[in-house]
Amino acid sequence: QVELVESGGGLVQAGGSLRLSCVASGSIFSINAAGWYRQAPGKQRELVAGITSDTNTNYADSVKGRFTISRDNAKNTVYLHMNSLKPEDTAVYYCNAHITYDDFRRLQYSYWGQGTQVTVSS
Repeated sequence: QVELVESGGGLVQAGGSLRLSCVASGSIFSINAAGWYRQAPGKQRELVAGITSDTNTNYADSVKGRFTISRDNAKNTVYLHMNSLKPEDTAVYYCNAHITYDDFRRLQYSYWGQGTQVTVSS
């Protein structure tokens, strides 16, 4: 089994910062691409930032220059550093990772975390 657990969400004032963490645990051979998504009430889930296994990154236009995604392979952890937060960043943030399962087949699966709430007050 593989599990993703997010943490670091909370309530912050506009202009503030938060760092989200996503820790993967279980039968992991490798973590390949990973990303952070968010879903605001009444809206579809959207990609916020992605990172490949060789640390190429991509960002939604709405967060470019404010958010940074990074990874620590030794800790099986993906981070999302969020600066200059705006009320429109308020959402549940989800971590997604494409993980090669550590068994004889070495198949890749997509896993999701349970989400962490980020609320930005004006």
